Amino acid sequence: MMDSGSLADIDDEYEKLVIQLNPPRVTVDNTSSRKATLVQVASANRHGSLLDVVQVLTDLNLSISRAYISSDGEWFMDVFHVVDQCGNKIYDNEVIDRIQQNSCCSDQLSTFQSLSTRALSSRPLRRSVGIEASSEHTSIELIGRDRPGLLSEIFAVLVDLKCNVVAAEVWTHNSRMASVVYITDEVNGGPIDDSDRLAKVKRLLRYILKGDRDKSAKTATSMGVTHTQRRLHQMLYADRDYDKDDTDGEDAASDRSKPVVTVENCTEKGYSMVNLRCKDRPKLLFDTVCTLTDMQYVVFHATVIAEGPEAYQEYYIRHVDGSPISSEGERQRLILCLEAAIRRGNTEGVKLELCCEDRVGLLSDVTRIFRENGLSVSRAEVTTRGSQAVNVFYVTDSSGNPVCSQMIEAVRNEIGQTILQVKDEANPNSSTENTGKFSFGSLFRSRSEKILHNLGLIRSSP
Repeated sequence: MMDSGSLADIDDEYEKLVIQLNPPRVTVDNTSSRKATLVQVASANRHGSLLDVVQVLTDLNLSISRAYISSDGEWFMDVFHVVDQCGNKIYDNEVIDRIQQNSCCSDQLSTFQSLSTRALSSRPLRRSVGIEASSEHTSIELIGRDRPGLLSEIFAVLVDLKCNVVAAEVWTHNSRMASVVYITDEVNGGPIDDSDRLAKVKRLLRYILKGDRDKSAKTATSMGVTHTQRRLHQMLYADRDYDKDDTDGEDAASDRSKPVVTVENCTEKGYSMVNLRCKDRPKLLFDTVCTLTDMQYVVFHATVIAEGPEAYQEYYIRHVDGSPISSEGERQRLILCLEAAIRRGNTEGVKLELCCEDRVGLLSDVTRIFRENGLSVSRAEVTTRGSQAVNVFYVTDSSGNPVCSQMIEAVRNEIGQTILQVKDEANPNSSTENTGKFSFGSLFRSRSEKILHNLGLIRSSP
């Protein structure tokens, strides 16, 4: 009798053969719509196909204003209406080529999927992830209870251990902090591969994360790359941030801003229908599809509209075993997880952008100044472009409330007015009214949806 590993290998080889015989087809259409560029993708279907497509478009900094997805059977066909960050159609040939090249890449016999993404999706979420080796840096994953000054302490420890931070992303949600930090050796600029040194890094960072006995704090190190935001979603999902509620004291305005998520079963078709409405923002579709995929749901049909201040998403899903949602507990868990995914991606506080010549210890110094002036970092994106550091921080006061202009100016005076710029004021949540469930059935069908309908790939009432 074959063991489960042998069966998995056979399934994997079969999947590769199907994709090789049916390579993905990608069409970039700038004529069918006046407002957006249409990206049509057709390929052999597998679990995770939709996420891979959305991830490619999101990583190219494209906004998805509409999407129509259908993937019944062994084939999927998706249509995405995309615009650039200024809301314009895509005419840049380089961007168009990248869409087509990334979409049609078959070097690994897999659609929109790198080795690192396969590694993420095939391993248990609660374990550290083995990643393809890289000769450029070492990555560190951190998760623990958030508190004022935590980021400053983490970067200070890395400086003391002769580690240079070249990139990082930090998310906070429901009193939890998750981050992926990419470091190099301060001396030679390469990855850190000494096991004893890495063990020391992990031990000291875990000590910082535990603080006042946070037993759930975790660290992991690896050499390689991954999709950082995908990994952060997985880390917080595994940490069960969705069932840690820190909003009890919020006012009615905050309640009105809560995402509206409903889940019900379509018994006659064997689907579960998920309706979602919330304030629109960049990468919203990626966040929700990422969560559905990581929860092992398959999207068979979907309609997405995000052409105003609000975004509307409707999904017809089943579990990977082919069954719809079967219990009230599962339904409530899916609602909580989707709400958490949306909130993770929301930005709270004043947006500060730091641009200057990079140097060892820069982040430690900057975050120390934040801490000493009573600022707390709710989100951070750290990048290095050549010799320049380009870092974005969203800051609140130590209690998570908006900061006054005097606090910001004090920090800017200490760091440098030209180095640290205020890029955006605190962005209050919208006051979306909760009016219960809704459906896209009565909304206007655009040309791309009609194409799918005429091909038999979209049903009027799936």
